Amino acid sequence: MRRVTLFINGSCINGKVVAVYGTLSDLLSVASNKLGIRAANLYNGKGGMIDDIALIRDDDVLYVSEGHAFLDPQTEGKAEDDLSGSHTDWLTLNIGGRLFTTTRSTLVSKEPDSMLAHMFGEKDVWGNKRDQRGAYLIDRSPEYFEPILNYLRHGQLIVNEGVNLLGVLEEARFFGIEQLAEQLEVAIKNSHPPEDHSPISRKEFVRFLLATPTKSELRCQGLNFSGADLSRLDLRYINFKMANLSRCNLTYANLCCSNLERSDLSGANLDGANLQGVKMLCTNAEGASLKGCNFEDPSGLKANLEGANLKGVDMEGSQMTGINLRVATLKNAKLKNCNLRGATLAGTDLEVSRLEAGGARHLFNA
Repeated sequence: MRRVTLFINGSCINGKVVAVYGTLSDLLSVASNKLGIRAANLYNGKGGMIDDIALIRDDDVLYVSEGHAFLDPQTEGKAEDDLSGSHTDWLTLNIGGRLFTTTRSTLVSKEPDSMLAHMFGEKDVWGNKRDQRGAYLIDRSPEYFEPILNYLRHGQLIVNEGVNLLGVLEEARFFGIEQLAEQLEVAIKNSHPPEDHSPISRKEFVRFLLATPTKSELRCQGLNFSGADLSRLDLRYINFKMANLSRCNLTYANLCCSNLERSDLSGANLDGANLQGVKMLCTNAEGASLKGCNFEDPSGLKANLEGANLKGVDMEGSQMTGINLRVATLKNAKLKNCNLRGATLAGTDLEVSRLEAGGARHLFNA
């Protein structure tokens, strides 16, 4: 059985003696486990890549690479020993387990006041914090460091798709690269388009309705439908709580059991709408038209308009049996020919409400 000594590429310390068996992939797997790296290539002492396990001899000394080119451990060690503070010396950084090779001048010249410039401006200022390959160990994110290193190389902010700009910004702040941090703040701000508060159109809403299963609760809470034409649509059980429905055309719409609590229906047209069991607590419907609406539910489910603002509302000819208008405001409302039998009007403001020409029919609870 053959055995070899394995070193990490560019190093001649902390080697491992292992047995050679099976295929080249088997040996690379053993090397990965023994050396704690993702072994990809094997080199002999002269830098020759080994692509066939049959080329390996007993007691060979091999160098294991994660995919990088061969690094001669003799010249690499000499280069480190001969550093004299020159700003053109090459060095390797181990950022969170990923290796980056660059020059001191790259780290120092672009941002001379940054942390990187202070770390590598002089020989061994980073102390002995190196891995077994001699790379400087820095416990930061390699994904976010790469755009920073490229910025120091050519002065341009280039971030690959899928990389979070906020992460790069935090790294730039950590390393004290202020000019880059300012560029990133602008880029982040521009990457978020301004919120679109424009009203939802009938076409958009119908497309939304058609894409929603009939048994699913449709939540439109707080949405802006101002001025939209929603006439004759089936809007049963939809949650319009706090939605803006001002000046909407809701004529003959089916709003049975829908939730319009605290919504804005001011100036809206709901003539002929089906409002059985509707929830309109504290709704603002000032100046709306609700002529010929049906609030009466044969099953006994009562429409609830408690606390609603119904100033100037035209409710002529509406069926309002059992409706709850407790503490609602009906000032100047038109209630001609309305059926208010069994309605609850405790605390309701009926000042100057128009009940003439037939008046509000039937009795109601005061």
